[in-house]
Amino acid sequence: MEQNLKATHWNVTTRCQYLGTIGWAFTPTDRSISEGLFWLSLNGLTLASRIKYVFWVIQGGYYPILAIVGVPVNVVTIFVLINKDCGLSACISRYLAAMAVADLLVVILDVILRHIPIVYQEQFYFRKSIPICNIHAALLYTATDCSVWFTVTFTFDRFVAICSQKLKVKYCSEKTATLVVGTVTVLSSVKNVFWYFMLAGRYMLRNNPWFCSVKIYTFNSPVWVTIEFLHHILNPALPFLLILLLNVFTIRYILVSSRARKRLRSHTNGNIQCDAEMQN
Repeated sequence: MEQNLKATHWNVTTRCQYLGTIGWAFTPTDRSISEGLFWLSLNGLTLASRIKYVFWVIQGGYYPILAIVGVPVNVVTIFVLINKDCGLSACISRYLAAMAVADLLVVILDVILRHIPIVYQEQFYFRKSIPICNIHAALLYTATDCSVWFTVTFTFDRFVAICSQKLKVKYCSEKTATLVVGTVTVLSSVKNVFWYFMLAGRYMLRNNPWFCSVKIYTFNSPVWVTIEFLHHILNPALPFLLILLLNVFTIRYILVSSRARKRLRSHTNGNIQCDAEMQN
């Protein structure tokens, strides 16, 4: 009995020393909360390894909570925007409903069907026998692009509504919103079809940038390298820049208009009174 305990202690100690030597390079196959807590309970880990296992534990609780909250909230939002009168224009309601649908799909395809199985690999190991990962990836990246670009188009719609009264009449309408949402959906679908051909159907169950097995001929292909580079430019680099610029221009327009109205009202009324339009 004593010899077995000494042997176990020696194995654990050796394993910890090995982890301390290689740091981040060691990647166990199981990423569950229990596995993360087990490694955190051992001595001899480097700081980088401890940080990694802390994130494992956080992800084990964060992703299920995100799914439990995200799905019903988006479903209720979609129902309210479609069936209730919230005092919003038809244009705004159409954009918000499209954003809620896209966000719901991202929660289902990314959080529930991708990240939770990666964290709880033992419970979802059967996924490796289901050869549809490339289809999953194409749908996931399409939904993600739609979610991001719906936000960009909605931001542009509000920019036009505030900063251009002439263009507002023609652009900020339900018909235009429907056309924009449909166009973004089609373009996002076409853009992400190539993932079906770049990735294989087998799930890797790893937290890699591509959660599917990659086909061999794509590694050294300049075409696929270019496509992947453009993918990251179109989401999230370009949308982030556009949203930032549109909001900056909108805020600048509001501030300039506010100062101009204050000067005009002060000359007209002799004092600065409450401006209901600017408050709105």
